[in-house]
Order: sequence, then structure tokens, then C-alpha cells
Amino acid sequence: MTEIETEAHVWKFHKELSAGIVSLVLLAVLANAKKPMYGYQIARQLDETGEGVLSGKQSALYPVLRNLDAAGLLASEVEPSVAGPPRRYYRITPLGRRVLGDWGYAWTTTRDFVDAVLEGP
Repeated sequence: MTEIETEAHVWKFHKELSAGIVSLVLLAVLANAKKPMYGYQIARQLDETGEGVLSGKQSALYPVLRNLDAAGLLASEVEPSVAGPPRRYYRITPLGRRVLGDWGYAWTTTRDFVDAVLEGP
């Protein structure tokens, strides 16, 4: 297998893996926020915290934010901005906090299982 083929498999795996993780981390960021945040603020915080894990994927955050909003896990409102177009600010809802707890548990148990399998007997 060539390096290019290997990179293609890694890219595909990373894409599939990050699909659910993005929703989880977005809820977590907003659960820990002291006040509502807009998309670019969230993306910047993820870049700082995640050591580049989601770098270059800012545009992918916005559809996930909209989906979480539509599902009732987030609430949002648009506010005017003095420095550009209006901004949509997001905050986590009580339902979002409950779901975050369940997703966090699912993540932890899944991560522990995968770690155990990768480490072997």
C-alpha cells in the first residue's frame, strides 16, 4: 500500500470518527461557557483546546450547530454586530445538558473499550 493510499484511509477514518465527536464537543464547549457564544468564538476555542484536531473544519461546525439547535439541544438568537454582519449566538438548553451527560458516558465507555482492545491482552 502506498503512502497516498494510507493517507486516504486515515482521512476517511478521521472524517467518520469526527462526525459524532463534533456534536459532543460543541455541546461541551457551550455547557462550560459563561455566556452564549457565536460560531467563530466556538471554533477559536476548539482550535486552542484541541491542538489542531479540528483545525480547518470551521465551516463544518455551522451545520452541526444548526442541527443541534433544530433538535432543541441548543438555543440561538441573532444579534447585530458593530464590526460586520449579525451574529448567531448559541447556548445549551436543559435538554442539551442532559443529552451531553448521556453522550459523555457513551464516549467514555466507547473510548475505554477501544483503548482496551488496542492495548491487547
